[in-house]
Amino acid sequence: MISREQRTPLSEWWWTVDRLLLAAILTLMLAGVILSLAASPPVAARIGLDPFHFFNRHVIFLIPSFIVLIAVSFLSPRQVRRSALIVFAASIVLIVATLLLGPEVKGAKRWITILGVNIQASEIAKPSFVILVAWLFAESARRPEMPATSMALALLLMLVTLFVAEPDFGQTMLISMVWGTLFFIAGMRMIWVFGLMGVSAAGLFTAYLFVPHVAGRIKRFMDPASGDTFQVDMAMESFTHGGWFGLGPGEGTVKRILPDSHTDFVFAVAAEEFGIILCLVLLALFAFIVIRSLSRAYASEDLFARFAASGLAIMFGIQASINMAVNLHLMPAKGMTLPFISYGGSSMVSLAYGVGMLLALTRQRPRVEMESINAANAAHGFA
Repeated sequence: MISREQRTPLSEWWWTVDRLLLAAILTLMLAGVILSLAASPPVAARIGLDPFHFFNRHVIFLIPSFIVLIAVSFLSPRQVRRSALIVFAASIVLIVATLLLGPEVKGAKRWITILGVNIQASEIAKPSFVILVAWLFAESARRPEMPATSMALALLLMLVTLFVAEPDFGQTMLISMVWGTLFFIAGMRMIWVFGLMGVSAAGLFTAYLFVPHVAGRIKRFMDPASGDTFQVDMAMESFTHGGWFGLGPGEGTVKRILPDSHTDFVFAVAAEEFGIILCLVLLALFAFIVIRSLSRAYASEDLFARFAASGLAIMFGIQASINMAVNLHLMPAKGMTLPFISYGGSSMVSLAYGVGMLLALTRQRPRVEMESINAANAAHGFA
């Protein structure tokens, strides 16, 4: 037991971190291990790998993810900003390298191999992007003479350009939605919010006209008879097969058919084998993490911490919502992972980094410490 009287970094972290939020996140990680064991063996066997190949790698990815999550949660707001700047710069370099050197898979360049490890740099860029935009919006509110909003818009346009070049329209949509939400939270005029929505709609329409696979996904969503909807149809059937309580661990059939049952459609595997009840529990966990984070964010007196924690929570919630909505055929397929549940090393480490910063920013800090943080922000800006 860690005593309150002990003045060590560990004791201070333990008594200031949101332990309920941490418990919910660790529960999601544990659920991801169980569902990976349920969903991935048939996929591995079908492509000639050891049946536990993806499960073993999922557990291996979980170890550095957990270390990153805990280590980042120790950081101060200033250290969070500094780390985000470094990570964002590195991710931009990696995205450019991916576009120049990465292999083309299914018409897209999203992965680059470094020292034998496949890295999806767009995943790494997301949480650090949210932090930088939150800082710029906080500075815009604190110092109106600073062109912070224009700088935040420039960051968005740069990242959107790189994502579209890959192309990765799912991630483009995600960061645009988070940027727009932060823009609104920061108190910007509604006309700008509606303007951003208009630009986003125009961008989607342009992608529909000129990008065949985007047009195909939208057409199949609007009119299933217009193309192959096999994966979505099977995912929908899994909810019917599983019912409220599921067929039982290992008894599902959808994972033996769907090529992406361990990634994009792991939620469908959960529905078939463990039932709609488990899906509702997972939904409740995601909702708890988002709502709890937002409530802690709005209790903060530091504008940067408020905006940054809100942005990270919203991004986490939107990503989970997109994955579940695709499984339920409520929106076109996006290729978005379910946080901490789907298989994917880059996604898991990136999510751990984002959630670690979320825990760091929502820690309970004494008023004296918050006053010194605010004074430092005013005096030194980003530093």
